[in-house]
Amino acid sequence: MRRAEKAERISEILDDLYPDPPIALDHTNVYTLLVAVALSAQTTDAKVNQVTPALFAEASTPAQMLALGPERILELIRQVGLAPTKARNLWTAAGQIVEAGGQVRPDWEFLEGLAGVGHKTASVVMAQGFGLPAFPVDTHIFRLARRWGLSTGTAVDKVEADLKKVFARETWNRRHLQIIYFGREYCPAQRHNLTTCPICSFAASKKQIAAEVLPARTRVPRRTAVTD
Repeated sequence: MRRAEKAERISEILDDLYPDPPIALDHTNVYTLLVAVALSAQTTDAKVNQVTPALFAEASTPAQMLALGPERILELIRQVGLAPTKARNLWTAAGQIVEAGGQVRPDWEFLEGLAGVGHKTASVVMAQGFGLPAFPVDTHIFRLARRWGLSTGTAVDKVEADLKKVFARETWNRRHLQIIYFGREYCPAQRHNLTTCPICSFAASKKQIAAEVLPARTRVPRRTAVTD
């Protein structure tokens, strides 16, 4: 099956399962979305959503975040992974935004120039904050794109480019969310039987299925109790 045919069939399944996929990170504006996504690196969305209410109660704008200072930011986000680095980055980025006029702009160079903001974070902000076509690639998407044979890339930028080729531009913003949800609910990284998966069963190659299919459990005979 060609990649385009796979992508079309995958799209139908994803649209049926997740017709209107929500953004998993709680936020109230583009800036708080940027902060939440930056915090989510190496941390679950659930943990970020536990931390951000207190943070956003004190700082929901760049100016307020700058005024907090890195020490107070760290106190509020200490539960997330890499908290010290993220606290410094949030404070520095807030200062950059304030110096640039105080607003987050839909500009790739501007976003990727902010402290702690990489291409994936910028892509999420562009797609979900500004509604502009982007295809953020996280660990779920990277894994499934390769598992489904939609990309052979070993780097995120190559996988992103391949996915943009096979999925229609107008679907990118919902498609990346759909793949994330599918990965979490149906297509885990470990102990996954591809032959029974709604997508892997037809999209993965025979070689891929053979490499990942769950091995049959070896039955261990019970020991017979010995009596004297």
